[in-house]
Amino acid sequence: MRLDGKTAVITGGGGGIGGALARRFAAEGARLVVVADVDGDAAQAVADGIGDVAIAVAADLSTEAGNVDVVRTAEEHGPIDLLCLNAGIALGGGVEAPDEDWYRIWDINVMAHVWAARAALPAMIARGEGYLLHTASAAGLLTNIGAGPYAVTKHAAVALAEYLAITHGDQGIKVSCLCPQGVRTKMLFPDGEDGDDIGANTVRSQGVIEPEDVAATVIEALDEERFLVLPHPEVMDYWGRKFEDYDRWLGGMRKLQARTQG
Repeated sequence: MRLDGKTAVITGGGGGIGGALARRFAAEGARLVVVADVDGDAAQAVADGIGDVAIAVAADLSTEAGNVDVVRTAEEHGPIDLLCLNAGIALGGGVEAPDEDWYRIWDINVMAHVWAARAALPAMIARGEGYLLHTASAAGLLTNIGAGPYAVTKHAAVALAEYLAITHGDQGIKVSCLCPQGVRTKMLFPDGEDGDDIGANTVRSQGVIEPEDVAATVIEALDEERFLVLPHPEVMDYWGRKFEDYDRWLGGMRKLQARTQG
């Protein structure tokens, strides 16, 4: 897919990867870029920075109604060509984390993808074309030390993308799944790059890239209609090692955990 003349919708578009995608899609010649975010002011700021081809939608993406509203608002301007399911949050902890944390991250990282796809797919299938881009994470292929809810929901996001690609591929629906490692965003470093947070503790040794680098990789993947989008190519090597010897990989991750949390 090329973005020229297309309508693209980005959830979680008020900053970070979503904002970079919105700006890059506009630069690639998109006819309309719909920037959706729970933070309406942030979405509007991104849209204003893009110009006339962008509109902002404030929506609670942790609810089905919010996701449906984004899709229906976009459809008022014509068919959706590319739906980027990018909204997400990160939470640390493990099974001891409160139920409300698990439910909240599940709704945003997984169900928001389900709800938006449910709303958009019928029209796409009727047209015989449409593209879904799911933002997951390398944590969805590997894991995330110290952040069980995040790792589990990102695995689910990858599985959902796989399911949709298989189920609807013969109906003209293309699907890509974006799985970056460290990206310089507020999600990774909510307390700043020197803070004691999930990002600072788990990815100091990784190559942290800019959101614009992610957007550039996405453009290449969309052009090739490639399912797996890896802004950090080394993730493919890690993934291969995981399945080559699962037990050895688990042992290695325990060693990494000891180093990062020691």
